[in-house]
Amino acid sequence: MRTLMTTSLLLAAVLGGCAAAPVSDAAPPAPEKLKVRVLSTLPHDPAAFTQGLEFSGETLYEGTGLVGKSSMRAGPAGAAPTVRQELPGLFGEGITVLGATVWQITWKDGVAIERDAKTLAELRRVTYTGEGWGLCHHAGRLVMSDGSSKLTFRDPVSFAPTGSVDVGRDQLNELECVGDSVYANVWQTDRILRIDAATGRVTGEIDASGLLDGAERGSADVLNGIAAVPGTDEFLITGKLWPRMFRVKFVPIP
Repeated sequence: MRTLMTTSLLLAAVLGGCAAAPVSDAAPPAPEKLKVRVLSTLPHDPAAFTQGLEFSGETLYEGTGLVGKSSMRAGPAGAAPTVRQELPGLFGEGITVLGATVWQITWKDGVAIERDAKTLAELRRVTYTGEGWGLCHHAGRLVMSDGSSKLTFRDPVSFAPTGSVDVGRDQLNELECVGDSVYANVWQTDRILRIDAATGRVTGEIDASGLLDGAERGSADVLNGIAAVPGTDEFLITGKLWPRMFRVKFVPIP
């Protein structure tokens, strides 16, 4: 009996200690609220249905969409492109520059085009399943959106999927990878999300509303296009059929 009572007391003490142990179930911090501070503006082709925007050095690459109007362009920011390749018969989407090549994806065609970064000449095509929206690269892998809440990681050579994260926010569109973050336009909104590339957690929400005036808004489509300006903490942002690009900083909302 003494042995049984001793065992029971010990078990109760252990269980009591476990119950008293602190449980770490703290919610992640709320996303930082930011807005855009406009530093300057640059002209943008108002006929360009912008789907991807990215700098490599001083060269700005832009991919455009719509069947019959899709293209890949490169040149100085704010000037006419010095090189351009059309994409007949396909609906172009996001782009990313990776070394000596550029990847350009398509919307519902299931085709990714690898191009020469200097001439934009097509090198090869690979196929994938599902829709293509945005594209960037981080830590030796491609990051791709498909209009859902998921970011898919892909091999930069084979384009095969290697993993994914769920962001918990739908309609992720054009992407820009900067450091350990992915910036994503949210389709049909004036919001940009800053996302932790490893976990998919949203760490910042950027209000990019009010950039165009009323007259410009009439013929313009949605905000789409984020390009980090090399060597700075600044970005170039624009939209589909927008007449201007905006060089901005993302700053906290007081």
